[in-house]
Amino acid sequence: MKKLSFWALLLSLGAAMVARAELQLPALFSDNMVIQQGVPVTIWGWADEGEKVTVKLRGQEVSATTRNLKWSLNLRPLEAGGGPGMLTIATETETRTLTNVLVGEVWVCSGQSNMEWPLSRAFQPEADIAAATNMLIRLFRVPKEKAEAPTVRINSTWTESTPETAARFSAVGYYFGRDLQAARKVPVGLIQSDWGGSPAEVWMSREALEINDGYRTDILEAGDKAWQRYQAAMVEFKTEKALANSKGEKFEKDPPKFGWRPTELYNAMIAPLIPYAIKGAIWYQGESNAGRAEQYRTLFPDMIRNWRRDWGRDDFPFLCVQLAPWMAIQAQPQESAWAELREAQLLATKVVPKVGMAVITDVGDPKDIHPTKKQPVAARLALAARAMAYGEKIEFSGPLYREMKVADGKIILRFAHVGKGLEARDGELKGFAICGEDRKFVWAKAEILPDNTVAVSSPELSNPVAVRFGWADYPVVNFWNKDNLPASPFRTDDFPLTTAGKK
Repeated sequence: MKKLSFWALLLSLGAAMVARAELQLPALFSDNMVIQQGVPVTIWGWADEGEKVTVKLRGQEVSATTRNLKWSLNLRPLEAGGGPGMLTIATETETRTLTNVLVGEVWVCSGQSNMEWPLSRAFQPEADIAAATNMLIRLFRVPKEKAEAPTVRINSTWTESTPETAARFSAVGYYFGRDLQAARKVPVGLIQSDWGGSPAEVWMSREALEINDGYRTDILEAGDKAWQRYQAAMVEFKTEKALANSKGEKFEKDPPKFGWRPTELYNAMIAPLIPYAIKGAIWYQGESNAGRAEQYRTLFPDMIRNWRRDWGRDDFPFLCVQLAPWMAIQAQPQESAWAELREAQLLATKVVPKVGMAVITDVGDPKDIHPTKKQPVAARLALAARAMAYGEKIEFSGPLYREMKVADGKIILRFAHVGKGLEARDGELKGFAICGEDRKFVWAKAEILPDNTVAVSSPELSNPVAVRFGWADYPVVNFWNKDNLPASPFRTDDFPLTTAGKK
């Protein structure tokens, strides 16, 4: 059987969906919606074959003719402001009028449980929830769904931000939108599409995975085999249960469980959003890929490219959150799959343009993978957005390791994003380790020099070769710049990843 292309499949699904000569719109086109400013805006939907569809908004009037039951057209770029308006979509027999429509900035908020974490469960949210009424912030929640192939329909609608709607929304997403709206003074629309426990590969299209030999073998083929085993186990379970029931016997065996199938969340929770115009995306994920850091080094950048390609915009800003500290604090330097995943996240900012990262080494919880202090996370994402998406001349990152040299038994480190200068908070610098040729790391003494470099040394080593900073599941660190942003964990070595990092 010949495989359908992504867009052909969407077209066929859309055609199957429209059983009558009725004007239908994607869920994203509803009352209270926010339209992205500054770019051509695609409006689309479904209607009777050959039907002329006319869209009117802010003095623009554009028409299209339905082909294969789908129509699509583009509006010229719009400017934010002007207050709420109406978007009218009409055929010869039917008119749909969407009200309270704003033009501003639209961001997708995606990832796993730390993005899904609602405002109501964040750290001391009561005052923020009470103050959440803001008609310039609009919220759209994509329901949790899985699909074997790309779909077009989702059951949701835009709402204004109120204490009730904000409390249920992503805490990171809401705080990000609130900070962005306050800084940019324009309406902000937030699209929440996330699912706790999800690995990155379920947020990618099959095409994006198939074009890489490694992904095709390790992810797609492995996933298909696991699914077949699950289905066989399910048949066996149902057979045993039916047999027990026929004999009047009590059946207490639990049904088999299955985790994630590659692409299933992309199909159900990202594909229906495309090609709705957006400014960019924020992303909090990686916990479910920890232990596969080597693969994540390419998988995560390829996921970003996948989204940009399918949205038809190869440059929209993509801002991620580096993994928070978690698990027990170790007394001595050790290898860490969690640190390796953070490094893979950092690498994406270097190999893909317009990718930013919020470092959150100060808001972890050794006993909980879900730290509740989401406001600092969102604030740093908003800073990155203001700088990378809107060109504001502000510091948006903590210190990032750039280069090293060895001098007089010390390793001298140089950094980007020094900002107003480097600083240690609460005493001497912590979290630096150093090693010699034996690659055995020991805690080191680190000090900030007048030229904003850092000198790292140990009395145990006369010929050091490498430094690591914050290289732990739960890093204990206090290295910041004076712009109030923490340094990212890093290593100067390129020693092979640990076994834990390759699983």
